[in-house]
Amino acid sequence: MFVLIGIGVVIFAVIGGFVLEGGNLLTLLQWAEFVIIGGAAGGALLISTPKPVLARIVKYTLGSLKAKNYSQQDYLELLQLLYELFQVARVKGLLTLEPHVERPEESELFNRYPVVAQNQHALEFLTDSLKLLVVGGVPALELEMMMEADLETQNEEGSKPSHSLAKIADSLPGLGIVAAVLGIVITMQSIGGPASEVGHKVAAALVGTFLGVLLCYGFVQPLSSQIEFQVVYAERFLHCIKTGIVAYAKGMAPLVAIEFARRTIYTDNRPSFAEVEDACRAIKVK
Repeated sequence: MFVLIGIGVVIFAVIGGFVLEGGNLLTLLQWAEFVIIGGAAGGALLISTPKPVLARIVKYTLGSLKAKNYSQQDYLELLQLLYELFQVARVKGLLTLEPHVERPEESELFNRYPVVAQNQHALEFLTDSLKLLVVGGVPALELEMMMEADLETQNEEGSKPSHSLAKIADSLPGLGIVAAVLGIVITMQSIGGPASEVGHKVAAALVGTFLGVLLCYGFVQPLSSQIEFQVVYAERFLHCIKTGIVAYAKGMAPLVAIEFARRTIYTDNRPSFAEVEDACRAIKVK
């Protein structure tokens, strides 16, 4: 929602200011400039970016239209899920978690917490890590190292789309100059014509520079930053899972392990100690 609002604000501010200064809106509609800059930028993206990263760029771009940070309620639900899993393991033994982590889509326990059950990425990270606890043989320190390596890999992988878009954004002012130079070349061919015609062609050429700078700083760079935030928020959610599991693997009581996980949540969305304690105490392991 805020992405669409931001796009609207940028367009309204730039175009509105141009019109208020007495500019002719039709002068900006130089479709050839759009084709040159947009086509060159798209081609440069294809040249510089591997196919998997291109797919992620499309995914994140579409996701940015509805992307939201995990809310306090989402994190509270995650902490409740971790607490119930740890309580089941403590009361009934780790092996009782096996059917839940092997087939989470069929698990009544997981299905009570849709914020994780419907997030395939987080669900796989959680269940794959718990499987190591169930089968045993992996000390807590090694488990922590393994999960940290997983997070580092995912962070590096997730950062590539925003980096690729940022590089394309940096090239847009230059591509705008290319379009402007081509416009000047056309203008020079008509240098002997009427002054009004020459002036129109010069204005059309300058639109290329305008579009390159506007697309860079008004749209593509902000989109790159928005994608970067999507990756950061998703990683923080996984980091909370990792901290809770590692704390429990080190022998912490379920509620203490949950407190370790709670402390890793950004303060804007972190539920209070009392809220988490009340939510967890309300869970009855059958």
